[in-house]
Amino acid sequence: MWHSSPWPAGLALLGLAVLVTGTLSGHDPLLTGGALLLALSLPTEVPALRWTGLAAYPAAFVGSLLRPGASLGLADLLGALLIGAALGWLVLRRHQAAQGEAWRGRVAVALQDGSRQLSEARDAGAMIRAGLGILGTLQVAPHLAFIAYRGGTPFILEARGAYTALLNRPLNPGESAGRSVQTDHRVAEQALSLLRPEDGRHAHLAPVYGHGGVHLGGLLISRAPRPFDREERSAVDAFGRLLGAQLGQWQAICDLRDANDLTLRALGAALEHRDDDTGGHTARVVALSVRLARHLGWGEAQIQALRWGAYLHDLGKLAIPDGILHKPGPLSDQERLVIQTHAIRGHDMLQDLHFLPAETLDLVRYHHERWDGKGYPAGLRGTQIPESARLFSIVDVYDALTHARPYKPAWTRERALREIDAQAGQQFDPEYVAAFVQLVAERDEAQLVR
Repeated sequence: MWHSSPWPAGLALLGLAVLVTGTLSGHDPLLTGGALLLALSLPTEVPALRWTGLAAYPAAFVGSLLRPGASLGLADLLGALLIGAALGWLVLRRHQAAQGEAWRGRVAVALQDGSRQLSEARDAGAMIRAGLGILGTLQVAPHLAFIAYRGGTPFILEARGAYTALLNRPLNPGESAGRSVQTDHRVAEQALSLLRPEDGRHAHLAPVYGHGGVHLGGLLISRAPRPFDREERSAVDAFGRLLGAQLGQWQAICDLRDANDLTLRALGAALEHRDDDTGGHTARVVALSVRLARHLGWGEAQIQALRWGAYLHDLGKLAIPDGILHKPGPLSDQERLVIQTHAIRGHDMLQDLHFLPAETLDLVRYHHERWDGKGYPAGLRGTQIPESARLFSIVDVYDALTHARPYKPAWTRERALREIDAQAGQQFDPEYVAAFVQLVAERDEAQLVR
């Protein structure tokens, strides 16, 4: 304010001029008016200027007494003391107001930054860490903790300062433990009792609620110097509400994903009843595909898309006539073309399920493409084939080879792996084949050790 606008500086100079005039003339109203202008215009956030505003009137009053013929009566002294006290109170109130305004500005910025960082977090743990990190920037307390529950037992899941020593340590509030604000306070008391007395002398607990008022835990802060004032407690409570909203939204998304996963798993199982020669095929290819993806270092979002695609990869067979799908003998060329339409038909059936990621749809449509470009439905070649489809095609063929079908007996794992390896660079992605062979070999070795 002092640097961005000329008005405070101008008022301060005017006040100083009036104060000097009052000192030289001995005119008390000028002394008072000049001191008041200084007290109102000097920035209180600068200590030197704040003390200048406080000391200006006493200095000017004493200076006025040095004039020849000046006299000091009791009334003059009492008046000066009252004016000095009033000016001191005014400067103090302005300083407190400036501090409050600066604090509210920092809180607003922190809440904005916190909202952005929480929305960018990819899981609950990252949200909690971001929340404590932003709260730490306010420097309201050096010791911060987020208390939550695992299986009904309270834990400190994230911490700063002295609470770090209690991370992932169960806190037992008593026999009546359960998720509630009352339990949180008992847990907080126990956590505080495990700190040094000076670290937990003053504490505040902000409850954290998710959607629908679901109790998720609490933010516990503590410090030694002084109790938390109302504005500090309100700021921490606001962070608790913000964190709770984000955690609640994340939990709702997780619940929806779980529901979607269960639905797609059930649909995959239903497809096996339609195509009854593949009993257990879907569960096996889902499990092995996920293992191969983890072996390759895929992220969880990509793995989820792969898993959903594995559940649904043969969805299009619902549109294939039974006479072709369950034909005991060899298929004619025309019947084979009909069977091959299941990839596109399955992809088309899923278009209205908007929660499905593109990788899932790609797997359903392209899992019969070949590395050499001789597959179907689009004749894609090499890396033109989406990753999820390239990975899954290996697992799909391996499972078909190692389990009996009406038209063939089951192959041994060794024979199936030799065939998969022989098709590297022709039917399959060579890099993924190498990873798959290594994965199966490691699993076989682990089973032998057992």
